[in-house]
Amino acid sequence: MTSSMLRPRNRVRTATPDGRAAEGSTEPTRILDWRHPRVGELLGSLGSAPDRDVSAGDRLEALRRAHRRIAATVRPVYSVQDERPVSEVLRRGRGSCSQRLAVLESVARAGGVATRVRGLVVDGALWYPRFPRMRRLVPDQVLLAWPEFRLGPAGEADGGWLAVSELFGGLDELSVHPGGGFTNAGPETLFEALSRTAIDWDGHTACPADAAACDLSGHVVADLGRFDSRDDLFDLHGQTLCRTARLVAEPVMGRRSAGAAAG
Repeated sequence: MTSSMLRPRNRVRTATPDGRAAEGSTEPTRILDWRHPRVGELLGSLGSAPDRDVSAGDRLEALRRAHRRIAATVRPVYSVQDERPVSEVLRRGRGSCSQRLAVLESVARAGGVATRVRGLVVDGALWYPRFPRMRRLVPDQVLLAWPEFRLGPAGEADGGWLAVSELFGGLDELSVHPGGGFTNAGPETLFEALSRTAIDWDGHTACPADAAACDLSGHVVADLGRFDSRDDLFDLHGQTLCRTARLVAEPVMGRRSAGAAAG
């Protein structure tokens, strides 16, 4: 049983089309503060300076390297402060999946790759395996800012956008990798899983019948559409938890390792 009491009040989380496609941006934002020296240090550790004139394939490989470095150096925790600036996440050396995805977006923008996010409202029950004895404290809805990167020209059929789900290959290709889909249990987090298996929010991908599912569409409560930045998404729809719940939970959950299921 999840709890709706933890959700921000007076926020209607349904898509509100305004007729304008999200074009994304390379500009820094309050969350994606990529001009901060700590982001520059991360870029330097990747072994190459940002280059806005490289091919789409080179940019893709650079993002893969960045993902691997973030996974190795930013410890996964259950932080509930989705709007924490990337520079602060790097200072702490730990972050939630949402925060680590924001770090990846910052690296992309610093290298001239425009990013945007897809807003997904996901059933909190997906997180039950991590909190088997604390289900009443799991929010009934989790708001995900799922990044997309513009690696190709805008004239392409998909606008040149690549979802982070396909950063390491097409979903069909990833679905046949060993280990099956994402279970949200054990040491693997969503951030790490996307490099290994298909994370399919739309229900187009099937994992082998004897493995965990790759199709996570059944957990999607609402698709809020695309936003130019995660800042815009959270400004309109709020963070996953209300302010009071964040203040109470962050001191504990912000240090609790997400590298193993919680009791």
